[in-house]
Formats: sequence, C-alpha cells, structure tokens
Amino acid sequence: MTVLETRASTATAPVEPAEVPLNRKRRDGVRIGLTVWGVLVFLFLFLPIIVMLAYSFNTGRLLATWQGFGFTAYTSAWASPVIRGSVFTSLEAAVGAAAVSTILGTLGGLALARSRVKANWVIWATVLLSITLFTPEIVDAVSMLPWFVSLGTDFGIGIFSNGLVRLVTSHAVLSVAVVTFIVRARMQGMDESLEEAAADLYAPPLKRFWQITLPVASPAIWAGALMSFTLSLDNTIVSSFVQVPGSTPWPVYIFSSLKVGLRPEIAAVSTVMFILTLVALAVVALVLRRGGANAEEMAKTLASA
Repeated sequence: MTVLETRASTATAPVEPAEVPLNRKRRDGVRIGLTVWGVLVFLFLFLPIIVMLAYSFNTGRLLATWQGFGFTAYTSAWASPVIRGSVFTSLEAAVGAAAVSTILGTLGGLALARSRVKANWVIWATVLLSITLFTPEIVDAVSMLPWFVSLGTDFGIGIFSNGLVRLVTSHAVLSVAVVTFIVRARMQGMDESLEEAAADLYAPPLKRFWQITLPVASPAIWAGALMSFTLSLDNTIVSSFVQVPGSTPWPVYIFSSLKVGLRPEIAAVSTVMFILTLVALAVVALVLRRGGANAEEMAKTLASA
C-alpha cells in the first residue's frame, strides 16, 4: 500500500466519538437537577404573588370568583375614601417609623461599633436590643396599648392619643434593633485609620462624621431604612391594638375585611403596594450604584434589607 492509499483510507475511516467521562455526566445531571429545583423554589415563592396580580384584574364581586378581565377593582379602590385613607395611613406610618428608627438605629449602631467601654456592656446592650426582635408581637401589642393610654390620660401627653403617632412610635420601637444591628455590622468592618487620619489633620468630630463615617455607613443606613419601611407596612398585630378610629392602616383593614369576604379591590391595592416595594428597592440600588458600590455589595445590602 502506497503512502497516498494509506492517507486516503485514514481520511475516509469513521471517527469514533470520544467517550464522555462518567464524572462529567454526573456533574451535568446534578447541574440540571439543581436548575429544575431552583425553578420550582421560585415558582413556590412567587406563584401566590402572580395569582394576586392576576386576580387584581377580576371584575367579579368577590376575589375568589373570576368573572372577567378589567380595571374595575383599581377604579373602585381609588374611589373608596376608606381604602384611600387606610393606604395613606400605612404609608405615612411607614415613612415616619423608618425615619425615627433609622436615626436612632444609626446612632445606636455607631455607638456599639465604636464603643470604648468594656465588652460585657456591649454584649448586654446587644442582648437587650435583641429582646425587641424575639418577643412575640402579641406581647408587644398588649404592653403598648396600656402604655399609650397611660401617657395620654394619666400623664396628659395628648399627642399619644393620635393614631398616627401611636403607629409611628410602636413600629419604630420594633425596627430600631434591626437598623442598629445592620449599621453595627457595617461599621465593625470599617478601617478606623480613616477617622484617625482625619483627626490627625485637625478635622472636627462633626466634619469627620459627615465626610467619612456617614458615607461609609450609608449602604447599611439605606438597608435599615428600607427594612423599617417594609416591617411597618405589613405590621398587623401591633397596629390592630394601638390604632384608633380614623387611623386604620391597610393591613388592619384587610384583616377586618375577612369577616365579609375579600373583594378584588384588596388584590388591586396589594398589587400597588407590592410595586411600591419594588420601587423602593430600585431607589436603594440606584443610590448604592451612584455611591460606587459594586454588584456584590449591592446584593449584600439588599439581601440584608
């Protein structure tokens, strides 16, 4: 056989496919299984929200009875002064509670992170703050109601007879610890040499706070504010105890509507509130992006919120 014949026979011979390693097949199978499992988990989490979004366009009288597609629920909800009042009350209470808890929690987190006292005092302060997180909300509600009544009647502090003030105060009490822990975790990882260098350059304490400490802590502050806003927005147990007639928040209104049957207006307003939460997340992400945070830092901040 000549060289040309050998080359021709070699070129025309069928090439057998290389065998795929067994461990590679196993990795591919595990990857596919994890992907399917992840999709099922996300469906389990978001399918109820999708159903709520769909039924917000129900034109029927009751939420669970589908009669047709339309925007009747949205127009009816906007035309109802009771629904509008409860939604505005929830938003006002959430903004107020977020502002109060963010200010107090930021100062508390900075104090715990920069404390020069003995470690035992810091531990006890952390334990006392944790009590507000682990105490059942029904206990908080039962204790806050007579407290507000005593402040308004026995001590003559009339401001605590206002329903909105009660909501803001009670929701802030439940959120201060969350903001404190988030800010403390952020500031404990900060290099103190930056503040020390500014002090060596004769920068006054207030200027060091505004130009160094506050920008570094801003991601945690925004995360804590968003967390406080969300916790206040969906608080039902404490709100149902401390609210007064004329200042009924949206979750309490939904809870009272269960006695007569849920209407599509409930799903419509809940959809709007859900979109507002997404907008709040987008605003925080935009602020973090403009502040120079990368994708990983943004994800950690939003996840902590």
